[in-house]
This record gives sequence, C-alpha cells and structure tokens, in this order.
Amino acid sequence: MESLFKTKRIDYKSIIKENNALFIFVLLFVFAAIKYDVFLTTNFVTNLFLQNTMVGFLAIGMTFVIISGGIDLSVGSMLAISGIVAARISSYNIVFVFVVTLLVGLIVGLINGLLIVKLKIVPFIATLATMIGLRGYIHLTSGSKSVPTVNPTDAFMQIAKGKLIPGIPNAILLFVIVLIVGIVVLKYTRFGRHVYAIGGNIEAARMMGIKVVRESILVYVINGGLAALAGLVMTSRLGSGQYTAGIGWELDAIAATVIGGTLITGGKGKLSGTFFGVLILGILKQIFNLQGNLNTWWQNIVTGAILLAVVIIQSRAQAKKA
Repeated sequence: MESLFKTKRIDYKSIIKENNALFIFVLLFVFAAIKYDVFLTTNFVTNLFLQNTMVGFLAIGMTFVIISGGIDLSVGSMLAISGIVAARISSYNIVFVFVVTLLVGLIVGLINGLLIVKLKIVPFIATLATMIGLRGYIHLTSGSKSVPTVNPTDAFMQIAKGKLIPGIPNAILLFVIVLIVGIVVLKYTRFGRHVYAIGGNIEAARMMGIKVVRESILVYVINGGLAALAGLVMTSRLGSGQYTAGIGWELDAIAATVIGGTLITGGKGKLSGTFFGVLILGILKQIFNLQGNLNTWWQNIVTGAILLAVVIIQSRAQAKKA
C-alpha cells in the first residue's frame, strides 16, 4: 500500500548534467540583464540572435560531424568561398543562386568526406588541409578584397534583411527552420540513429549493418551545405562576399557544440544544447562589448575556461561509466 503513495525522486544532478548549456545560458542572461538594462529590450535580443545565426549554421553542421566521431576545421573557409560565389551571382534568379552556392559547400563537404572515409586520413588533418587550401584560393581569386554584390535581386537581399514574419528577420527564421529540421533528423530518423551509432562505436555500427562509409560521408556533405548556407546569408546581410569571413569561426562552432553537451569523442549530443552553446558565446561577446574598458581577449579566456570545464565533466562522466 505504501508503494502506491511513493513519489519518484527527482534527480536534479542528472537534469543539470543533461542540460548544462541551458543552465549556463540562464545564469549568464540573468547576470547580463541585471547589469545591463539593454539586455531586456526586444531589439537587443533580436540582434543577439541575428549576429549569431552564421555561427549557428556552422555549429549545427559541426554537431552532426562531432556526434559521428569526426571534426571539421574547414567550415570557416567554406563559408567565405560560398559567400564570394553568392556575391558574384547575386543578380541571377534566386533559385539559381541558392543551388549554385549550396553546391559549392556540398562539393567541398563531399571532398572532405572522401578524404576521411575513403583515403583514411585523420579528420583533423584532412579538414585542416582543406581549410588552408580554400583560404589560399579565396585570396587568389578575390585579390584579397571583398567582392561586392552587383545589381543583386530584391529576393537575394531579402534572404537576410527581409521579414516574412513581422519583427523577425528572415535570417533568424531560416536558422530556426534549419535547427528544427536538424533536431528532427537526429532524434527521429534512421540516419540520425546511425550517426549516433557510428560515433559511439564504428565497429559495432558495421556489425549492425549500418552503411558506415555512406553515412559518414553524408555527415560531411551536410556540414558543407550548412556552411555554404551561412555564407549565403552573410553575403545577403552585408551586401558583399568577405574574403576574411569565417576566420576562426570553426573554433567557435566547435566550442558551441561541445559547450552544448556534445561529447567531443562522438556518440552523444543534441542540437538543442548546441543552440544554447551558440547563445552563450553570443552573450559573452555582448557583455565584453558593453563593458567597454575590459580587454576583449578576456572573452577568449572565459570561453576557454567554460569549454575546459565542460570537457572535464564529460571525461569524468565517461570514466565513471567505464
């Protein structure tokens, strides 16, 4: 009889561990809102989201890659070259612009996947080579100058600046759509389950009949497509393809993904955590910008400290399971 009245004990420690990015975000936001009134204004919150959509696209793709047990250092360079391509064809039909720009990222992603899966090159080295090669090609073809859009169509400019929903820029709307699709794919589809299985234990995944080669390559293709989408949105927003765009953003994408709870060794993670990881980096940047008299390099130190703390927690959790 007593068992009927027993209530299940809530494991708060597990809840915090599973949603550490959310709790870090809430703490940072509350601190920032108390210290700076501007944090509670609609315009500021909108700009916070808008300024981090490009890194957000990269982080979504990076989450897929890291969960699968890989890494991609070339996303910043893919963003830049895709943005320049978009600027050069911005006067064409918007469907053509989307197809060509995304194709650039998909092809580079495919190359990365083939190098890693077929030629057995370590992901770090393969994507580092792609990053360096692409960045050199960008400088040669652009003359180390930004490439302005020439007679861009209204549809092209509306990609980032338009507002299909009043008060919400299209760039944010597009990011939210991609995020939701990514969450559904990872959580509810066979491909998503395969990505987790490959990252968790690639040999076990093979024994389960998962087509590891195809799925692993597809992860990098998706990542490349999202990097290209980020470049397209950025060019629409700025009105030019920036040859310096995306430098260092691969590290921001990795940091946001890991801070969001994705296991750096693969097999575990979720895009909702990555979303809050992106916002954490964005809030830190805004706090240091508003502080004014504080050296902005402290932002890197704080970000590094948070990242290190998350990795240590992950390592200890894995050690306990072992």
